[in-house]
Amino acid sequence: MRLCWRSRHGGPLPAGAVGGSTVRAVAGRGPAVTGTGPEGRPGSLSSVPRLSEVIAELDALWPPERAEQWDAVGTVCGDPDAEVTRVLFAVDPVQEIADEAIALGADLIVTHHPLYLRGTTTVAAGHFKGRVVHTLIRNDIALHVAHTNADTAEPGVSDALAGALDLRVTGPLVPENGLGRICEVEPPMTLRAFAARAAERLPATAQGIRVAGDLDATVRTVAVSGGSGDSLFDAVRAAGVDAFLTADLRHHPASEATRHSPLGLVDAAHWATEWPWCELAAAQLDEISDRHGWDLRVHVSKTVTDPWSHHSSSGAPN
Repeated sequence: MRLCWRSRHGGPLPAGAVGGSTVRAVAGRGPAVTGTGPEGRPGSLSSVPRLSEVIAELDALWPPERAEQWDAVGTVCGDPDAEVTRVLFAVDPVQEIADEAIALGADLIVTHHPLYLRGTTTVAAGHFKGRVVHTLIRNDIALHVAHTNADTAEPGVSDALAGALDLRVTGPLVPENGLGRICEVEPPMTLRAFAARAAERLPATAQGIRVAGDLDATVRTVAVSGGSGDSLFDAVRAAGVDAFLTADLRHHPASEATRHSPLGLVDAAHWATEWPWCELAAAQLDEISDRHGWDLRVHVSKTVTDPWSHHSSSGAPN
């Protein structure tokens, strides 16, 4: 299976286009997004959905019951009866995204990462997370989270990552829960070339792409997992793939993995491996909006919320 997000006219999406949203960079500032959703022209049958209607569709895409028990998914704030005309997708529910939603006129933010993963006893505005909540409620903006339930969905986070690199998905990496994907690289290429493709196709971050293994080794099959992936090494080895693309690889698991086999490791920034899901999710909601005849505009944030802002290279060791 190779993912292909398509435009409203049925053709492949042009570069920079996501579902019904066109992304444009603004010189000297963070990226901005302009929507091209249903126009609601006089005499059209477009309707404005309520938040509860939109959330019902999102829960059908990413059922909450598929989330890990420790996870915090679902609607964080928002009036179920409020009308929703603009939706903003992002990886992180941080203040920059809340401010972007206000500037955009969005009524709903959908993020991959939870705001309160470990719970809280306060939403006081003196705390940075509480300030996000106050900002959203004050501006009538709802927040909805799809985290591990989006990781294991089909298509989900790893499908979007595979699609960004034009890989052909052949199955899940962990069949029991649907986590990760096993892919074919067409045509086969060296580990060096595969890492370069990842650097070219994924959003730029301070970390860039780290690689371990023989750079001249041929990569025909690869396992991919958006987000932190070094807990999956046993499954990756069992799959017998040539390389593993993921994020947040720690020293000891990575060191042991490269000594177990000639497995190539391609380590990207956590945010960069999950951002492609925002494009996929926006395209899915765009299709749902068209099917229902909703007057809904869908946008994808390109604001980089990766926590690392600079990389000082010490030079290659050899």
